[in-house]
Amino acid sequence: MAFVLGPNRYGKAETRLVHVTREGDTHGLRDLNVSVALSGDLSATHLTGDNSGVLPTDTMKNTVYAFAREHGVGEPEAFALRLGRHFVSTQPQVSSARVSIEAYGWERLGPHSFRRKGDFTRLCVVTVSEDFTQVVSGLKDFVLLNSTASEFHGFPRDRYTTLPEATDRILATAVDARWRHLSDTAAWGESFEKAKDALVNAFVNTYSYSLQQTLFSMGTRVLDSRPEIAEIRLALPNKHHYLVDLSPFDLENPGEVFIAGDRPYGLIEGTVTRDDVPPAPTEWYL
Repeated sequence: MAFVLGPNRYGKAETRLVHVTREGDTHGLRDLNVSVALSGDLSATHLTGDNSGVLPTDTMKNTVYAFAREHGVGEPEAFALRLGRHFVSTQPQVSSARVSIEAYGWERLGPHSFRRKGDFTRLCVVTVSEDFTQVVSGLKDFVLLNSTASEFHGFPRDRYTTLPEATDRILATAVDARWRHLSDTAAWGESFEKAKDALVNAFVNTYSYSLQQTLFSMGTRVLDSRPEIAEIRLALPNKHHYLVDLSPFDLENPGEVFIAGDRPYGLIEGTVTRDDVPPAPTEWYL
């Protein structure tokens, strides 16, 4: 029996970068977590331990910091594109570079004072290869809640079903959304903010009979408003809220007092795509 090496990659994960832009008395701040993964002609190191084609992961870390100094950071997508193109163009054994960035938000309090914002984390994943460039943007941990305008009923029942039907419930989720761009050029900051706004508007304005319906509404709203986006994948955990039984205390509970459930939780996932765009050259939502 013979064994062969399958797909592989290596890199430097989670390089923390904080970049301060100093323009007189007014400073700017970028706070990133950068991961780089390279693939290509790397079989020798796996099969024989020959490291002649293995760019050290420490070099990747250093490149992140040096590029921040030499070129600035700017939007996460632009920074990831510069890094990815650098590794593919300077390392002949590397055929593909994947740069993933988590960007943490800060709110300005003054010319050089900031407060960390924790309402969501901005994401991007850029893949640069010899044949194509792919840009994916997104966000995670974006918590939204509607206190009404949500129902869930008409579902199949079997002998294990205990869930009552609901005609008025809290609908809450922590949005994880990733969207693939049609090209590697865009006004990245504006595109991200407008896509986020579209997600919020759809969640607020959709009377929901299921979280699946809300997911499709959110996805279609993004694609309808942002022509530069080819498709969007959403993962929506159902953050359950359970009405507290106050009858032991001779109290009514007309939909006011709830327990916020932790786990287990329902998880709804789906992709909304345009029917007139070519498929992604590689799996893009990982």
